[in-house]
Amino acid sequence: MSPLEVWPGRPYPLGATWNGEGTNFAIFGENAAGVQLLLYDESGDTEPAAVIPLVEKSGHVWHCFLPDIRPPQLYAYRVHGPYEPEKGHRFNSHKVLLDPYAKAIDGSVRWDDALFGYTIGAKGEDLSYDERDSTPFIPKCVVTDPFFDWENDISPRRFWNETVIYEAHVKGLTRLHPEVDENKRGTYSGLIAPPVIEHLQQLGVTAIELLPVHHHLDDRLLIGKGLSNYWGYNTIGYFAPEASYSSMGSRGEQVLELKKMVKALHRAGIEVIL
Repeated sequence: MSPLEVWPGRPYPLGATWNGEGTNFAIFGENAAGVQLLLYDESGDTEPAAVIPLVEKSGHVWHCFLPDIRPPQLYAYRVHGPYEPEKGHRFNSHKVLLDPYAKAIDGSVRWDDALFGYTIGAKGEDLSYDERDSTPFIPKCVVTDPFFDWENDISPRRFWNETVIYEAHVKGLTRLHPEVDENKRGTYSGLIAPPVIEHLQQLGVTAIELLPVHHHLDDRLLIGKGLSNYWGYNTIGYFAPEASYSSMGSRGEQVLELKKMVKALHRAGIEVIL
């Protein structure tokens, strides 16, 4: 990657925000001594193609604007600071960190002891310090395109005494549904397939409450047993839709697909509760 222009940027909004001309990066770090923005090539598994030290800090937010960066750029952070567990500080710049405000995450956690800030099995247990690089084992954040034509979409906003809530799991609702296109079963698109919407309407459903659709990880214990976390409660990105529920992809396409799902349900008179 050729040298990039780095502008000061803004502390708000947090996360990575593309405005059509470049991307603003902002991350909170009250006790951090330094923050590095890592930009990755398409694989995301190797060392970063570029490392941008963030020198601008407003209050407790570190930020910059990169005019050359656009979706679907992969990124993450390294944060420097004190490693003083007894004081609540566990900064470890050997570990790659996800942006807590990322709008999309590509890939999944590949469990390895290098992911932990302390050394597994060490005499000092979680007070120890681990210097292994976690780059190959951590998924990467994605710069997303925020532009979407909602076509004047408005939530139905029914009164509570008129509300009938249907709780559902995005994957479980349609994964084996014979009337949903096979490539859309178990996805956001599958949930708005005509047979599914018709079924909800026939039941009199006015709101669908989805079990977690945030990007989550599969517990290490489960992976070791050849299992996975079906329910999705181990969230690692509260603003990032779970990529495995997307029929379109994971480089920001999951965000577009989720928005299309919400718009289609609203058109059908069905509210969406996350």
